[in-house]
Amino acid sequence: MSRTTLGRLAVGGAVLSLALGACSAGGGTGSKGTVKIAINPWVGYAADAAVIGYILQNEMGYKVEKPELKEEISWQGFESGTVDVIVENWGHEDLKKTYIDEKKTAVRVGSTGRQGIIGWFVPQWMADKYPDITDYKNLNKYADMFKTSESGGKGQLLDGDPSYVTNDEALVKNLNLDFQVVVGGSEAALLQSFRSAEKNQTALLAYFYTPQWYAEVNGQATPGVEDPIQIANVKLPPYTDGCDADPAKVDCDYPPYHLNKLISKDFADSGSPAVTLIKNFQWTNEDQNLVSSYIGQDGMDPDDAAKKWIDANPDKVDAWLQGT
Repeated sequence: MSRTTLGRLAVGGAVLSLALGACSAGGGTGSKGTVKIAINPWVGYAADAAVIGYILQNEMGYKVEKPELKEEISWQGFESGTVDVIVENWGHEDLKKTYIDEKKTAVRVGSTGRQGIIGWFVPQWMADKYPDITDYKNLNKYADMFKTSESGGKGQLLDGDPSYVTNDEALVKNLNLDFQVVVGGSEAALLQSFRSAEKNQTALLAYFYTPQWYAEVNGQATPGVEDPIQIANVKLPPYTDGCDADPAKVDCDYPPYHLNKLISKDFADSGSPAVTLIKNFQWTNEDQNLVSSYIGQDGMDPDDAAKKWIDANPDKVDAWLQGT
């Protein structure tokens, strides 16, 4: 990836906002009504929504609206009527309890077919130079390397968007780490921080996640991505069932997230063929990363990125359309 392209990603997430705006203006007559897909702030989610939205508009005749919302606000939209669909949900057990179990305004409609991983990462150059740094037990030994003007004399652990799922404050406290969590902002800001740390050989410990189109994680990268950031996972105490039950006492790694889809109860009860499409939608991490790279690296309009993937994968699309 060129530095110019990375710059487009990094300027306050502007490229994501522009791309999503373009996606919202897509075709379709809307003769079958409107489907409102919440857009959460990371490019992989935008890829999901682009493909689903393109099919709804261009194959099924719906109008698609895409309000850009944080995760919790999206769940609230099920109750207010401003959201019909969340296409990629990461956990949120507290929100499930409120909106699925208690208020009954949200309904699970199956897996996306993908697994998400959240964790702590360092640039690959650090893992190569300090092999034991990828074990959390050794982080305090290196804490001074991670100090910044914002970390209050401790090592800095850089977090992402405040709306993302995170246990990092509790982890730092409960694992007795000499670190301070500092909010870094958007996905684009995290990517820029990793790129800068790689280019300048500076220390960085940061919250991050996969699937992620622009990262080569432990040697694995998305085919076709130019010059991906190279990062290595830091091992935290292994996740076991229930180890994160009390948010204040979490002292284990994040669980694997079986990413799923949610729709509003009203939409579920509507009998709309769009519900069947969304239930049927599943694809791989590699599929999502490819469409994400079209948007993030190649600068494609999300509708065009979706069409490129759809045209190359007719069998998968036909399977999603079964029963609609």
